[in-house]
Amino acid sequence: MTQPLWQKEGVQIDPRIMRFLAGSDVLLDREFFLHDITASKAHVGGLMRIGVIGADEAAALARELDTLAEDFRSGAFVLDERYEDGHSAIEARLTDRLGDAGRRVHTGRSRNDQVLVATRMWLKERLAALGGHCRAIAGACLERAEQPALPLPGYTHLQRAVVSSTAMWFAGFAEAFIDNAVRADQTQAWIDANPLGTAAGYGVNLPLDRAHTTEALDFARMQVSPIYAQLSRGKFELAALEALASALLDLRRLAWDLSLFTTAEFGFVTLPPEYTTGSSIMPNKRNPDVVELLRASYATVAAARCEIEQLLSLPSGYQRDLQFSKGSIFHGMTHGLAALELVPDLLRRLHWNEAAMRAAIEPAMYATDLAIEQAAQGIPFRDAYRTAAAAVATAGEGRTPERSLAERVSPGGGADLRLEELAARLRALPG
Repeated sequence: MTQPLWQKEGVQIDPRIMRFLAGSDVLLDREFFLHDITASKAHVGGLMRIGVIGADEAAALARELDTLAEDFRSGAFVLDERYEDGHSAIEARLTDRLGDAGRRVHTGRSRNDQVLVATRMWLKERLAALGGHCRAIAGACLERAEQPALPLPGYTHLQRAVVSSTAMWFAGFAEAFIDNAVRADQTQAWIDANPLGTAAGYGVNLPLDRAHTTEALDFARMQVSPIYAQLSRGKFELAALEALASALLDLRRLAWDLSLFTTAEFGFVTLPPEYTTGSSIMPNKRNPDVVELLRASYATVAAARCEIEQLLSLPSGYQRDLQFSKGSIFHGMTHGLAALELVPDLLRRLHWNEAAMRAAIEPAMYATDLAIEQAAQGIPFRDAYRTAAAAVATAGEGRTPERSLAERVSPGGGADLRLEELAARLRALPG
């Protein structure tokens, strides 16, 4: 490993301690490395603007940072255990290529605001991806909801309750994921604040051009207080994970429905073959493994949230505990987004088994419709309720499922569906 940036003269490094301190940082920093390079370029530009480095040095540093980014993308430069982390790798590379100019790149900044700005830029990208996935899922749901509705039992307490429809099922998840897209966009706007220039949380005695770096890095605003920049580490990550968790909670319920609907006992849905796997021992089995892993994906994000919450039991100022937050956000965001990415295609291609759904419709499921229709004609609802309960005891006499389905596929095939309103909300979303 190259000499750590923080090593003092005459101090011998115990390799066991060094390994513990570094942890998996250098591997995780591969995810944030290009953002760190981009932020370093903006910092160099800011140092030139206040006269700390000259124009020629700034141009050379910018050129070498671009070359490092290209080498990293191509694999010519590998961020590995030779370095303590990505920050030290950037400085070591610039020093090797440019000597003293490379050593000046760290002027006025700390690894604390370096990691803050790199992860903040990464989180903005991931929240944009989250919003995109949620919009795609909502769009796929609306596409299916606009197709001719099929009767689908509605359930409460896992018992058949009223007659619903495939259109209403899809519309419910369309609205859920529209809201999830809104939350992703709002969270992205909230965390869109530049921490670069706050150093280790107490600023520096240089007139850093923070307005320049804010604009150069495409942040909406700067974080004004250096102390708050450190306080926001973990807090902003939690907000991003909570936005993702909101979408995955809805995905968990959608996946649960599909898990039930694909069983032989229900038989309502057939999945595309790519979304199922065979049994290793039972030749007759096809298992909905993808759907089950989609259902489980919330757990990964919940674990990441829990880890960061526990790390935040800290006083103000930077504490090394926060190093572990990088792994949490990387694993939580990466897995959750990968799960959501699969959903639109699954929804577009799943097949409803109409015969099985119609067979599950029982005459008793129209009791609520009957009671409400009578109440609308002026009968007190509790009287209508008792009349309907008595009527369904004779299972369909005078009121058949066919008649009710032809009228409405109650009520989701009618006024309660409001697909155009949902489509308008989806079209109004940014992106």
